[in-house]
Amino acid sequence: MTPSQIAIVERTWRLVLPIKEQAARLFYGKLFEMDPSLRRLFKGNMGEQERKLMSMLNTAVNGLSRLETLVPAVQDLGRRHANYGVTDEHYIVVGAALSWTLQQGLGAAFTPEAKQAWTATYEALADTMKRAAAAPVSA
Repeated sequence: MTPSQIAIVERTWRLVLPIKEQAARLFYGKLFEMDPSLRRLFKGNMGEQERKLMSMLNTAVNGLSRLETLVPAVQDLGRRHANYGVTDEHYIVVGAALSWTLQQGLGAAFTPEAKQAWTATYEALADTMKRAAAAPVSA
């Protein structure tokens, strides 16, 4: 991710925050439409899950300029998701659902540059999560 991409993600995220509840509902609706089998991974209250998603995204976006503090939290998230049954293939569907959601929520503000910046951000975070999930746990 370049500094310019980080700035774009931060700027567009500020546009998402006022509609974060709607964005979370759109995201999970699209996610389950794209892969209905993922619904089984969510056992709790979906309203709570939606809040957790938005909180995690907020933390990630706000930490992009301070990766040294963000990476350990993202690695931990990756390990937890592996325990929930998340596989590498699921990350592809999640990325597509996130991109679709951002397009819906941001409209014209989701420019090709914004899409590229968000894609780079998501891929960096997802790759970090997947590597952590695949790494052996140290004693």
